[in-house]
Amino acid sequence: MNKQTIYLWMLALLMACSEPVLVKKNLEVQPVIFPDYVGVTIPSNIAPLNFELKNQCQDARALITSETETIEVKAKKGNSFVIPASKWKKILQLSTGKSIGVTIQAKVDGEWIAYAPFNIDVANEPIDSWLAYRLIEPGYELWNHMGIYQRNLENYTEDAIVENKMSGNNCMNCHSFCMQNPDKMLFHMRETYPCTILIDGDKVEKLNTKTEQTISPLVYPSWHPSGKYVAFSVNKTKQSFHMNDKNRVEVFDSASDVVVYDTEKHEIVTSPLLSSESSFETFPTFSPDGKRLFFCTAQARPMPREYNEVKYSLCSVSFDPSARRFGTTVDTLYNAVADGKSVSFPRVSPDGKYLLFTLSGYGNFSIWHKDADLYMLGLATNNIYPLNIVNSDDVESYHSWSSNSRWIVFSSRRIDGLYTRPFFAYVDEDGQAHKPFLLPQEDPEFYFRFMKSYNIPEFITGKVNQQGRVLGLKAKEDKGIDVKFVQ
Repeated sequence: MNKQTIYLWMLALLMACSEPVLVKKNLEVQPVIFPDYVGVTIPSNIAPLNFELKNQCQDARALITSETETIEVKAKKGNSFVIPASKWKKILQLSTGKSIGVTIQAKVDGEWIAYAPFNIDVANEPIDSWLAYRLIEPGYELWNHMGIYQRNLENYTEDAIVENKMSGNNCMNCHSFCMQNPDKMLFHMRETYPCTILIDGDKVEKLNTKTEQTISPLVYPSWHPSGKYVAFSVNKTKQSFHMNDKNRVEVFDSASDVVVYDTEKHEIVTSPLLSSESSFETFPTFSPDGKRLFFCTAQARPMPREYNEVKYSLCSVSFDPSARRFGTTVDTLYNAVADGKSVSFPRVSPDGKYLLFTLSGYGNFSIWHKDADLYMLGLATNNIYPLNIVNSDDVESYHSWSSNSRWIVFSSRRIDGLYTRPFFAYVDEDGQAHKPFLLPQEDPEFYFRFMKSYNIPEFITGKVNQQGRVLGLKAKEDKGIDVKFVQ
């Protein structure tokens, strides 16, 4: 048997095994898929949006089309669709600024049907290529293995920045980057080897941040765009657990202030406007020009007795980076107390046009508050509005902006009410959000097996290259730099 005969025989066998699809019925309803990618807006550099068809069928295929190209993807076991990366990338390139069409055909009771097609819009603006986050058990009261990780959004590659097995299985939290720069970051270690680790290129510093004048070590951070300063809160924080409440975990402060750390002089400064016994001040964040500091503030109350009466408003104060001096008046941008609400996690877009924040019924740590939703403030107009298309019936909490101000990532418990997962949404020039989408995974069933929450999702423009082993040794073996408080 010659080579040509063998080839023709194999081709005939392949054709015999491939059942032709003859669609008998076109439905008017769209398919039910997970993750829900129906009608979402995505960047042109995102990993393939693999998904699972939830409608019952014996077989299925998906036709993914641009104006000139079509990908046919056959369902695998469990009706999962895994899109070839090279073909997906080509479709995205052809569809940037346009839409991708998706038609799913399924074999039901021996006949092929076609669900109503849906579109996926592809924005002109790309997304930052990496995402950093902490992975932790959802209860937060106990942990064994935790770490800070980074994921390449253009594929499925995940790397550990640092894991707590390198530093005595301690707690790690509050990772933060200067202007999405992977070479300029910090994070805290608690319990064993308590400190703040600050990374600036090849330089790694261990900071001992508790002073006699501050009520705690440094907590929630926000970098000044220059990289010279970092604003922090200092908090006396407690945690409790409800037995019969939809909000399972309660985290509250009995005292809190806002300070600014000078990274060059290793000094902390503050103002009476940011540190007072009569108010709880927390969650600072700098404006992109570095001349304003936003923060949340509430009237101090007896804690924990009145924990659900504490409501934070959104305020700001001017900051002169050259003189390291604060302004003399506080501006109230949103008096949430008047609406019976509470503000947390303010974050300003890098273009300085919008401020995104979480709004809930009370308190400042809203990641377990089921009424927590995302709201936007137009800084030029002072217009405040909910991001209705982004919000769900469950928790929307921590969020951050991409470097081009066109994408946000936020934490949500909308899938099962227990685990937080990262969702992305496009924000257009008018500050309007588009339907969000879940972080893509190679296996569409990944989220039903993975038993950790994604905590503090932060965009970064590249990969963090510092080795976790080096960071762990720094925490364990270095004496550290004692930060000083300056009046």
